[in-house]
Amino acid sequence: MAEKDDIQHWFVARTRYFRQEIKIRDWLTVRGIENFVPTMQTRISRPGKGGSRTTEKPLAPNLVFLRAPKDLACSFVADYRLPMQYLIDCATHKMMVVPDKEMDDFRRVFDYAIDEGGLIDQPVELDEPVRVTEGPLKGVEGHVLELLGKYYVVVGLSGFLWARAQIPRAWLEKIQLF
Repeated sequence: MAEKDDIQHWFVARTRYFRQEIKIRDWLTVRGIENFVPTMQTRISRPGKGGSRTTEKPLAPNLVFLRAPKDLACSFVADYRLPMQYLIDCATHKMMVVPDKEMDDFRRVFDYAIDEGGLIDQPVELDEPVRVTEGPLKGVEGHVLELLGKYYVVVGLSGFLWARAQIPRAWLEKIQLF
Protein backbone atom coordinates (compact mmCIF):
# COMPACT_ATOMS: atom_id res chain seq x y z
CA MET A 1 0.00 0.00 0.00
CA ALA A 2 1.34 3.45 -0.94
CA GLU A 3 2.34 5.91 1.73
CA LYS A 4 -0.02 8.85 2.06
CA ASP A 5 2.72 11.20 0.81
CA ASP A 6 3.10 9.12 -2.37
CA ILE A 7 -0.52 9.53 -3.48
CA GLN A 8 -0.69 11.52 -6.70
CA HIS A 9 -3.34 14.17 -7.27
CA TRP A 10 -4.18 16.59 -10.05
CA PHE A 11 -3.37 20.12 -8.86
CA VAL A 12 -4.25 23.40 -10.57
CA ALA A 13 -1.61 26.12 -10.74
CA ARG A 14 -1.77 29.67 -12.03
CA THR A 15 1.37 31.04 -13.65
CA ARG A 16 2.67 34.29 -12.24
CA TYR A 17 3.62 35.70 -15.62
CA PHE A 18 1.65 35.96 -18.84
CA ARG A 19 2.34 33.16 -21.38
CA GLN A 20 4.45 30.93 -19.10
CA GLU A 21 2.16 27.89 -19.40
CA ILE A 22 4.11 26.26 -22.24
CA LYS A 23 7.52 26.73 -20.57
CA ILE A 24 6.28 25.27 -17.29
CA ARG A 25 4.57 22.39 -19.12
CA ASP A 26 7.80 21.59 -20.98
CA TRP A 27 9.83 21.77 -17.74
CA LEU A 28 7.45 19.31 -16.06
CA THR A 29 7.42 16.99 -19.09
CA VAL A 30 11.23 16.75 -19.21
CA ARG A 31 11.11 15.63 -15.55
CA GLY A 32 8.44 12.99 -16.22
CA ILE A 33 5.63 14.82 -14.41
CA GLU A 34 2.19 14.20 -15.92
CA ASN A 35 0.63 17.54 -16.84
CA PHE A 36 -1.98 19.19 -19.03
CA VAL A 37 -2.13 22.64 -20.56
CA PRO A 38 -5.11 23.18 -22.89
CA THR A 39 -3.63 24.49 -26.15
CA MET A 40 -4.46 24.83 -29.80
CA GLN A 41 -2.17 25.03 -32.82
CA THR A 42 -2.68 28.30 -34.70
CA ARG A 43 -1.21 29.58 -37.92
CA ILE A 44 0.19 33.10 -37.85
CA SER A 45 0.84 34.91 -41.11
CA ARG A 46 3.98 37.02 -41.21
CA PRO A 47 3.72 39.54 -44.04
CA GLY A 48 7.16 40.57 -45.24
CA LYS A 49 8.87 37.82 -43.23
CA GLY A 50 8.38 34.90 -45.57
CA GLY A 51 4.94 33.41 -45.15
CA SER A 52 3.50 32.02 -41.94
CA ARG A 53 4.38 29.88 -38.97
CA THR A 54 2.50 27.58 -36.63
CA THR A 55 2.43 28.38 -32.93
CA GLU A 56 0.86 26.79 -29.88
CA LYS A 57 -1.67 29.00 -28.13
CA PRO A 58 -2.76 28.33 -24.52
CA LEU A 59 -6.57 28.29 -24.25
CA ALA A 60 -6.82 28.61 -20.47
CA PRO A 61 -4.70 31.68 -19.75
CA ASN A 62 -2.12 31.15 -17.00
CA LEU A 63 -3.36 27.66 -16.00
CA VAL A 64 -1.27 24.49 -15.67
CA PHE A 65 -2.60 21.15 -14.41
CA LEU A 66 -0.12 18.68 -12.97
CA ARG A 67 -0.35 15.27 -11.32
CA ALA A 68 2.10 14.57 -8.50
CA PRO A 69 2.27 13.84 -4.78
CA LYS A 70 1.54 17.00 -2.78
CA ASP A 71 5.06 17.38 -1.34
CA LEU A 72 6.62 17.10 -4.81
CA ALA A 73 4.11 19.58 -6.26
CA CYS A 74 4.95 22.05 -3.50
CA SER A 75 8.68 21.62 -4.15
CA PHE A 76 8.25 22.89 -7.71
CA VAL A 77 7.45 26.32 -6.29
CA ALA A 78 9.52 26.27 -3.08
CA ASP A 79 12.71 24.52 -4.26
CA TYR A 80 12.72 24.91 -8.04
CA ARG A 81 11.14 28.38 -8.02
CA LEU A 82 8.69 27.73 -10.84
CA PRO A 83 6.75 30.98 -11.42
CA MET A 84 3.33 29.66 -10.38
CA GLN A 85 1.03 29.36 -7.40
CA TYR A 86 -1.54 26.70 -6.66
CA LEU A 87 -5.24 27.48 -6.60
CA ILE A 88 -6.87 27.09 -3.21
CA ASP A 89 -10.25 25.42 -2.71
CA CYS A 90 -12.42 28.00 -0.94
CA ALA A 91 -14.35 25.33 0.98
CA THR A 92 -11.37 23.45 2.41
CA HIS A 93 -8.69 26.19 2.31
CA LYS A 94 -6.29 23.59 0.87
CA MET A 95 -4.71 23.20 -2.53
CA MET A 96 -7.40 22.54 -5.13
CA VAL A 97 -7.45 18.89 -6.20
CA VAL A 98 -9.22 17.73 -9.35
CA PRO A 99 -10.44 14.11 -9.13
CA ASP A 100 -8.82 11.74 -11.64
CA LYS A 101 -12.13 10.84 -13.36
CA GLU A 102 -13.08 14.50 -13.73
CA MET A 103 -9.66 15.34 -15.22
CA ASP A 104 -9.77 12.34 -17.56
CA ASP A 105 -13.27 13.22 -18.81
CA PHE A 106 -12.29 16.86 -19.28
CA ARG A 107 -9.14 16.00 -21.26
CA ARG A 108 -10.98 13.51 -23.47
CA VAL A 109 -13.75 16.01 -24.30
CA PHE A 110 -11.25 18.81 -24.85
CA ASP A 111 -9.06 16.72 -27.16
CA TYR A 112 -12.07 15.39 -29.08
CA ALA A 113 -13.54 18.86 -29.60
CA ILE A 114 -10.39 20.88 -30.30
CA ASP A 115 -11.77 21.97 -33.69
CA GLU A 116 -14.73 23.56 -31.89
CA GLY A 117 -12.39 25.49 -29.60
CA GLY A 118 -12.65 22.92 -26.81
CA LEU A 119 -13.26 25.39 -23.99
CA ILE A 120 -16.40 27.42 -23.37
CA ASP A 121 -17.56 30.03 -20.90
CA GLN A 122 -19.64 28.63 -18.07
CA PRO A 123 -22.88 27.46 -19.67
CA VAL A 124 -25.89 29.49 -18.59
CA GLU A 125 -28.20 26.50 -18.36
CA LEU A 126 -27.18 22.89 -18.35
CA ASP A 127 -29.74 20.15 -18.64
CA GLU A 128 -29.67 16.71 -17.00
CA PRO A 129 -26.52 14.80 -16.05
CA VAL A 130 -25.56 12.25 -18.72
CA ARG A 131 -23.08 9.54 -19.61
CA VAL A 132 -21.82 8.95 -23.16
CA THR A 133 -22.64 5.35 -24.13
CA GLU A 134 -20.98 5.03 -27.56
CA GLY A 135 -18.20 6.45 -29.69
CA PRO A 136 -14.77 7.82 -28.76
CA LEU A 137 -16.09 9.52 -25.61
CA LYS A 138 -17.79 6.40 -24.22
CA GLY A 139 -17.84 6.58 -20.41
CA VAL A 140 -17.50 10.37 -20.13
CA GLU A 141 -19.92 11.87 -17.62
CA GLY A 142 -21.17 15.44 -17.75
CA HIS A 143 -24.27 17.43 -18.62
CA VAL A 144 -26.15 17.74 -21.87
CA LEU A 145 -26.42 21.14 -23.51
CA GLU A 146 -28.74 21.76 -26.44
CA LEU A 147 -27.67 24.68 -28.57
CA LEU A 148 -29.23 25.56 -31.95
CA GLY A 149 -30.57 22.03 -32.39
CA LYS A 150 -27.24 20.35 -31.64
CA TYR A 151 -26.40 18.35 -28.54
CA TYR A 152 -23.19 18.66 -26.57
CA VAL A 153 -21.76 16.85 -23.59
CA VAL A 154 -20.28 19.45 -21.23
CA VAL A 155 -17.76 18.61 -18.53
CA GLY A 156 -16.26 20.95 -15.98
CA LEU A 157 -13.20 21.07 -13.79
CA SER A 158 -14.21 22.01 -10.28
CA GLY A 159 -16.77 24.45 -11.67
CA PHE A 160 -14.32 26.94 -13.17
CA LEU A 161 -13.31 25.57 -16.57
CA TRP A 162 -15.66 23.93 -19.06
CA ALA A 163 -15.24 21.90 -22.25
CA ARG A 164 -17.88 20.67 -24.67
CA ALA A 165 -18.08 18.23 -27.53
CA GLN A 166 -20.90 17.75 -30.00
CA ILE A 167 -22.41 14.30 -29.63
CA PRO A 168 -25.43 12.50 -31.10
CA ARG A 169 -28.33 12.62 -28.62
CA ALA A 170 -28.79 8.85 -29.04
CA TRP A 171 -25.35 8.29 -27.47
CA LEU A 172 -26.37 9.94 -24.18
CA GLU A 173 -28.10 8.34 -21.20
CA LYS A 174 -29.42 10.11 -18.11
CA ILE A 175 -27.58 9.37 -14.89
CA GLN A 176 -27.77 10.39 -11.25
CA LEU A 177 -24.84 12.47 -9.99
CA PHE A 178 -24.21 12.46 -6.27
